[in-house]
Amino acid sequence: MEKRSEKVSTSIRRNIFALGFVSFFTDMSSEMAFSILPTFLLSLPGSNIAILGLIEGTAEALSYVLRAVSGIFSDKFRKRKSLVLVGYGLSNVVKPIFAIARAPLDVFVVRVSDRIGKAVRTPPRDALLSDSVSDKRRGAAFGLHRALDQSGAIVGPVIASTVMLILGLTLRDVFWLTLIPGTIALLILLFVVKERFVNAVGDFQLLAGIKAVLKGNFSWLLVIVGIFSLGAFNFSFVLINAQEAGIVASFIPLIYAAVNVAHVTIAIPAGVLSDRIGKEKVMILGYSVFLSSVMLILFLPISGFNAFLVAMFYGLYFGIIETVQRALIPEYVDRNLIGTAYGIYYLIVGSAFFVSNAVVGSLWEYFGSSLASAYSIITSILAITFMILFLKRKR
Repeated sequence: MEKRSEKVSTSIRRNIFALGFVSFFTDMSSEMAFSILPTFLLSLPGSNIAILGLIEGTAEALSYVLRAVSGIFSDKFRKRKSLVLVGYGLSNVVKPIFAIARAPLDVFVVRVSDRIGKAVRTPPRDALLSDSVSDKRRGAAFGLHRALDQSGAIVGPVIASTVMLILGLTLRDVFWLTLIPGTIALLILLFVVKERFVNAVGDFQLLAGIKAVLKGNFSWLLVIVGIFSLGAFNFSFVLINAQEAGIVASFIPLIYAAVNVAHVTIAIPAGVLSDRIGKEKVMILGYSVFLSSVMLILFLPISGFNAFLVAMFYGLYFGIIETVQRALIPEYVDRNLIGTAYGIYYLIVGSAFFVSNAVVGSLWEYFGSSLASAYSIITSILAITFMILFLKRKR
């Protein structure tokens, strides 16, 4: 019995680390591309910041909407790994196609295809990770996963910047190179990660499952997360802020690397802290750090150092929220419905995220960064206030 228990424990640990390294190499591939994508897109005929916001918002929103379908399917058919493999495969195949894009529409098609891949893999991957760890250590496990994930996001932009500065490669050349780490990620997923499904009993009923997930405090949590996401723009605007500060294109990936260094630094501590004091409290901290990063954009004069400072604060916020929000979901739902819960969560976040990027992009393009920042400040303050009230209500 003890040997069997040790074997299961070893398998669980292997799954956690293997999923982490799959994300490491995938993010290395993705961030090699995404760290230069805003600069590349703005260099194409007919492009501007508003179009950038529209592309990012649409691609991410579609990704989040489709995650609801993926999460439900993973609960119904109880096949987490198969969906994860399909999702990672699609993303890693399409990213090199950025290299032949000639217009914003081409970028849009590839970006949407990549996000569809992310939509397919994310809820079952999070559910698989959750099924591979005990309740008391879930925050730490998600923190470890985020740390490995974002370590790849540090290496990717550094590689992109290095090959352009030292080897003289172009932006289009970098897109082709993303295929190498992407292939490594797929091999690890195929041969090392094992399927797990905890408490797989009874038949899955779609409407009953959704109704069960949305009952109680989980619905209130989704409302708060949605309000915050209405103003939580993505990293592209941090890079635009750096570009407006006069940082040259070949160094922009290093600004993105700074975002991810901060992300990696905070991920595990945030996860461990959330296990100790409560994940909702750490979410308030993450929202407050995002608020601080936006206030820096609004009040600090434009300079290279200040752009770097904004990137660091943004990375800290993202590391906290990406770790803790995902670790919090299973505490509010039945374990047989975790995939569905993640899917609905991503649906809410993605819908709000589309609004955020479209609104922030338009405000930034036509009225400047100050008005765009003011909008995000308002939504952040509302989310922090409602989360505090939510905690009091739970008590």
